[in-house]
This record gives sequence, structure tokens and C-alpha cells, in this order.
Amino acid sequence: MPHRKRGKRKPPQRILALPDLEHAKTAVLNSLTSASGQRTYEHAIREFVAWYCSEPRLAFNRTVVLRYRIHLEQRRYAPATINLRLAAVRRIAYEAADAGLLSPELAAGIRRVKGVRRLGVRLGNWLTVERGRRLLHGVDPTTLRELRDHAMVALLLGCGLRRGEALGLALASIQQRDEHWVIADLVGKAGHVRTVPMPEWVKTAVDAWTRAAGLTHGRVFRAINKAGRVWGEGMTAKVLWDVGCRVDARLKRTPEFGDRERDRRAIVQGDRFREPLTAAVLGPPQHDGHGVTNLQRGARQSHALQCPRILRLDDPLG
Repeated sequence: MPHRKRGKRKPPQRILALPDLEHAKTAVLNSLTSASGQRTYEHAIREFVAWYCSEPRLAFNRTVVLRYRIHLEQRRYAPATINLRLAAVRRIAYEAADAGLLSPELAAGIRRVKGVRRLGVRLGNWLTVERGRRLLHGVDPTTLRELRDHAMVALLLGCGLRRGEALGLALASIQQRDEHWVIADLVGKAGHVRTVPMPEWVKTAVDAWTRAAGLTHGRVFRAINKAGRVWGEGMTAKVLWDVGCRVDARLKRTPEFGDRERDRRAIVQGDRFREPLTAAVLGPPQHDGHGVTNLQRGARQSHALQCPRILRLDDPLG
């Protein structure tokens, strides 16, 4: 009986060419649902591909990824940035192995590369209650642009929204539940849905803006053209930078310039406002003997207590 000739087993691919990397990059981006996540991973993958192609025919394995991590550390990137870049590389290896472009053994070795250890806790630029008062009461809003900026700052301070959440907020989401105004079913990062209480003074500021702008549906915050009229159906996150610059310019003649500069940076760079304000009310971190600080306890309260009672924001920051 003639024996069937066995074909030679194809050796596993160790070097990914540029088309293979582009194919893996497309697969990684298509697996992400968040637009911000796609932008972040696309930039991280582009940086890795540029480094990988600049080296002389490197094999795509665990040793190369470790060399890339050393390269990032030598450029003095923050640990969070390095870990994000490594996470993008791990996703490339996973997608390349899934598409048959890379051997599973090499992909498993790449996924075992550990990130950089982060020591300590990063505090960032915190916005205290007193600085929040100065931002909120810096000027009496009269023009349409000032009313919009005032409502935007009040919403960020009183509800603790992220920048993208505030700019994407719709009028239909502001509802009344149990005699209290809330932002119902707010979709945040990673598709998480939550309900955020809205203090009365924030609702008053938003109503003043929507009445002046004549808005009845759609997004709450809109762009304003040079003629001072509402234009378009929304605006980008870049507008928050301009809002921070305008608030800083209005308070230019007030004392404590350094505090004002930190206030502006807290608006345009900060992620959320609830944690800084909670720290301002609850004081410095103090452990209770169970590994939980007073700041963590304040952040873990139910959503009904987040703003009005913990931060005492029933009135406009006092």
C-alpha cells in the first residue's frame, strides 16, 4: 500500500512584515467600540510599528517586546503610558496569532511581558471647593457665550461629569425623578450606564442657557459662531480648552495667580471633578484600620449622595 507523502510542516512565522502589522492593527481597532480607545490604540500601534521597522529585521517575540519596553523607559515615559503601549503590542500579537500570521507560542510569550510597576498614588491637579467658587462666580453671565460657559462649568462642578459626557449630554437625559433632577441613563466610559443627580443651581444655570439659546431638543451644549448665534448640533472637546482660557482671562486681575492657573488646568486636563471636591470636604486621606481611606468611603457612596449631601452642593458651592 503506497504511503501518502506528508508535506513539510510550515515553520512558524517569526518576523511580521509591514502588511502583516497593518492587518493586525486593523483587527485590533475593529475589536474596540470606543472612539477614544481606537484613537489611543492607533497611536500606540503606530509608534510601535515605527520602532519595529526601524530595527534590522527583528523577530516578533518576547525579547523584542522587552527591548521595546526598555526603549520606552529610556524616553522617560510615565508608567501608565508604557503600560498602555505594551497593552497595544499584546493585542497585536493576539490578533496576529488568531489570523495565522504568528505562531501561538510566540504570541503567548509576548502576552506574558509584564508592564512597569507604578509606585505611589498620583494626585493630579485637584480643584478645591474654594477654587470652584471662584470659577463659578468669577463673572455674571450676560451674553449667550457667557451663559453657555457658565452652565458648562456648573455642570462639571456640580455633577462631576467627564468632558466627553458633558459635551454629549442631551436635553432628553435631564429628567425629574422623585422630585429631584437627575441625568438619567448617562453612558460613560466602556459603555457603563449610570444616573447622576443634578443640584438645583446646576439646573438653573442650564435652563438659563437653553432658554437664551432657544434649545428644546438635541444636545445641551452647542457651538456659537462669531456673530454670537448658536451654530451646529454640538461641539468638540477642544471647546473646553477655550472655555478654560476665557475663564482664566476673566479672572486675570484677581489675586493668587498660581491657584487660577491650576484651576484652568483642572478644567481642561482633569478627568472628573467629584474626587477633588470630595477630598476638599473630607480632608486628607486617613485609614480606618481596614485598608479603606475616608476619601474612598466618600467615593463609594450611593449615587443619591454623590453631589448634594457629601459635597454640600445644594447651593452653588456655598
